[in-house]
Amino acid sequence: MPEHLRKLTDLQKRLGYEFRQPALLREALTHASYSTENPADGPHNQRLEFLGDSVLHFILTDALFRASTVTEREGVLSRRRAILSKGGFLTQLARDLQLDAGLRLSKGEEETGGRIRASSLEDAFEALVGAIYLDSDLPTTQRVVLAWYGSLDDRLALADAAENPKGRLQELVQPEHGNIALKYEVLATTGPRHAREFEVAVSLNAEKLGTGKGPSKKVAEEVAARAALAVLRKRG
Repeated sequence: MPEHLRKLTDLQKRLGYEFRQPALLREALTHASYSTENPADGPHNQRLEFLGDSVLHFILTDALFRASTVTEREGVLSRRRAILSKGGFLTQLARDLQLDAGLRLSKGEEETGGRIRASSLEDAFEALVGAIYLDSDLPTTQRVVLAWYGSLDDRLALADAAENPKGRLQELVQPEHGNIALKYEVLATTGPRHAREFEVAVSLNAEKLGTGKGPSKKVAEEVAARAALAVLRKRG
């Protein structure tokens, strides 16, 4: 089997989807630079990217809506969708699927790192969603794409813990305990004025869940919130 065909076969196994129209897969993996150099070798992936962006947003919106409770507000759901559909997140999913191995790039784009460039991987991911949608139907696309994501709760927990641990902690405790159950308290401030270190504890209804240290109260609170999230995850 030729090398390029073997790569496409291996990629489809990783995707969990076999294309009935392989030309759609090739199009999804074709960078605009490749089409400029090889205009007779099919279109590039920008039109599929446009379609895939909308399909992906619907899939995530539908999944998040169905998993939410009637008390969860639109703003919360919008924030979750934004996390799951932002560029960096899609780039990581593309790397997980090893889309880089199948990208078709111009010689110049290849030489300047286009195969690992975040924008190229994000575009290919969205184009791939659009290609699967055209090759099959919406329910199939939903099944395949959500399998790539795995547990949305786990993905959101990891992302929120890394980017906004205080917000994630508040979101977890608010439904049962209300908006004012969490309390952050400075336990100690040490070091000279130009190199202060703060130690902060976070408590839930007077139960200390975690502590953290940092060069500012904000950083220390975030560290404490991450520790609290770890405690709550262990409790299930």
